[in-house]
Amino acid sequence: MTETILEVNDLVVAYPRPGIGKAPIEILHGVSAKIEAGKTLGVVGESGSGKTTLGRAILGLAPIVSGTVSFDGEDISTASRKRRAALAKDLQVVFQDPFTSLNPAMEVGQILSEPLQIQRLGAKESRARVAELLDRVGLPSQAVTRLPREFSGGQRQRIAIARALALRPRLIVCDEPVSALDLTTQARVLDLFLEIQQDLGVSYLFISHDLDVIRHISHEVAVLYRGDIVEQGPAGQVTEAPQHPYTQKLLLASPLADPDQQAERRALRAQMARDSGAGVAK
Repeated sequence: MTETILEVNDLVVAYPRPGIGKAPIEILHGVSAKIEAGKTLGVVGESGSGKTTLGRAILGLAPIVSGTVSFDGEDISTASRKRRAALAKDLQVVFQDPFTSLNPAMEVGQILSEPLQIQRLGAKESRARVAELLDRVGLPSQAVTRLPREFSGGQRQRIAIARALALRPRLIVCDEPVSALDLTTQARVLDLFLEIQQDLGVSYLFISHDLDVIRHISHEVAVLYRGDIVEQGPAGQVTEAPQHPYTQKLLLASPLADPDQQAERRALRAQMARDSGAGVAK
């Protein structure tokens, strides 16, 4: 039986409104999902669907009102700051923007060794681990003395991935990690994620607005719409033969290289919009 590394059960997240006596804004309305060891759960939805909030709640960065987040069988929903620091060894994150997620004043070697120093790894071991990480993500050893601005967007995201891997985590939350990259670079970085997973057995919560990206990277898929999961299941089923109208809309919004297929998809999208409008009129 496959081990469940992360389980979210009936999770409700709400942010306080500014002002006295105003009710909080509920972003997630009882979300449940799980991730198996060595597998990827893709979470897809448009902007405002709550997918980034789900990632932040798992990382302890969003206010959980009710429900639970369990990591390796332990409820971490209300984990203390000290416990969260200890969890950093097993639970890491790769953010969306490689241009702002790296300290511009630090050399790459310093960026990669920082989490190792926090965990009190010795200098010699840290240098060896940094060299190993750079090789793992396909960057030259000379990168240690260079600043982030000296690298392309794809290379910066490789540095961010290396930093996330530094402590050998079991789960990485990937929040739109390829959305700021061009299509060619996206494909290379996605292949790197897959290669790392195959070699190291790490699990991913992979967040994206792009159903094609989710199809490429995921084993299971959860579709978020306005704070609710409206469809969930194996990646092939959800991304190729979706049942919910919202997932169908996301599929039709995905671009295709073939112009005839793209024209057909555009026509289907327009028909769905007309049908939806007719339903509202009734």
